[in-house]
Amino acid sequence: MHKRMFKKADGRVMFLYGNEPHTLPPLEEMEPAPTPHPHMRWHPLRREWVVYAAHRQNRTFLPPPEYDPLSPTKPGGFPTEIPFETFEIAVFPNRFPSLTPHPGPAPEDIPVPVAPAKGDCEVVVYTPEQTGSLATLSQERRELLVRVWADRYRELLSRDEVRFVMPFENRGEAIGVTLHHPHGQIYAYPFVPPVIEKEVQSFREGPVLVSLLNDAAPYVVCQDEYTLAIVPPFARYPYEVLVYPKRFHPGPWTFNDAEFASFGKVLGEVVAKYDRLFARPMPYIMLLHAAPEGEESTFHFHVEFYAALRAHDKLKYLAGTEVGAGTFAVDALPEETAKTLREVKP
Repeated sequence: MHKRMFKKADGRVMFLYGNEPHTLPPLEEMEPAPTPHPHMRWHPLRREWVVYAAHRQNRTFLPPPEYDPLSPTKPGGFPTEIPFETFEIAVFPNRFPSLTPHPGPAPEDIPVPVAPAKGDCEVVVYTPEQTGSLATLSQERRELLVRVWADRYRELLSRDEVRFVMPFENRGEAIGVTLHHPHGQIYAYPFVPPVIEKEVQSFREGPVLVSLLNDAAPYVVCQDEYTLAIVPPFARYPYEVLVYPKRFHPGPWTFNDAEFASFGKVLGEVVAKYDRLFARPMPYIMLLHAAPEGEESTFHFHVEFYAALRAHDKLKYLAGTEVGAGTFAVDALPEETAKTLREVKP
């Protein structure tokens, strides 16, 4: 994997990753990004941090294709975030971040504890093409993407202020995406989020995911020698999928070459099955959960897909019991939805 660092005119550093070296000269750049000042406030009832980033109200929202900010810039054309004629995968700090390395002081006179929202938010652009998905990317590009995630984990977790790093992808307008171009994001948090704290405790108590391997058969969606994708027996969404390496890894940074290739392949198969399931692109949230700092000996890396459809024309809404109590109610059995997905040809 080749990696090129490029400092944008506004000071943000972009990384261009590829299987071939990137040597193109830069073209015209966008206007400088606004200076963000996010902060955090402590929620005393839920005992968790809430991040406030008011500048995000003005972020780009579903622009027409000719003004796609994640496309490569063309000579004489609309300047985008990526001032090059083409690329393989590009990573750069979000123009409208919720967390930033230099957030400034938190506001005073707030009746709950406050703190600067110090961390980072990056955008990961999968392809120069304006359309596509993990299913339609080439296997070579998917494997490169997994390697990019591993590299960003290593870089971001090395920072003193970062406690947890989470790559993710929001896909589809039903999820609330503001840009259709195939991309994901990476958040580097100054704390370990509540969901991850629970997972940390579970993995400390035992090898939860390894234990599932022996009884996985009714729940398997697809697999190969190294990677398993299942509808977990505890799924909270009808077509939720859990993807993880069969051998213990705290994160993709410990994968070997075969595991990088395998993981990319299985992710593509899952998304292809999703898209064929109801003959339409499946809106979903994809979350990568790797070990927070200090938990590398027990935390088993995995990817969680939360699929938003429960039928072709029906969304899985989070309503009273899910939002108000955190208790999910599901309309389909995991054994049945796993069988349905398993039988879909990717």
